[in-house]
Amino acid sequence: TATITINSSDLTGDALSLSTTTTLYKAGQTVGLENTSGIGRTKVTTGSAVVLYDGSDYDVAGSHKVYVANKSTDATEYFTITANAEEIGRLYAGDWAFFPWSAHDADADIKYTASVTTGMVIEHMIISE
Repeated sequence: TATITINSSDLTGDALSLSTTTTLYKAGQTVGLENTSGIGRTKVTTGSAVVLYDGSDYDVAGSHKVYVANKSTDATEYFTITANAEEIGRLYAGDWAFFPWSAHDADADIKYTASVTTGMVIEHMIISE
């Protein structure tokens, strides 16, 4: 089960309070996902793209959810996140993302690239079938 809550007093000009919860199901089923990599943290000292999750390691027809977070406190440091060589976006200091992923072929890797080589930390987890 995953829950997200967003509270803001100034995002829309009015007070905003959203909360939603969902069960993370296997593809085409009403059975919850059962596998996780567990939370991991990696200290990054390279500016090259690094494979976080390899598309060939996961069921092509399966349901997969990916969590990544930039644990840096320096506002100028970011990780560029890609899926299947397409840029999803940048995670700046303190940013995180949670998204579905289709491991549709061996090239569908999730990768990250650090903006600096000074030891930024990326936190990550996959929940999968």
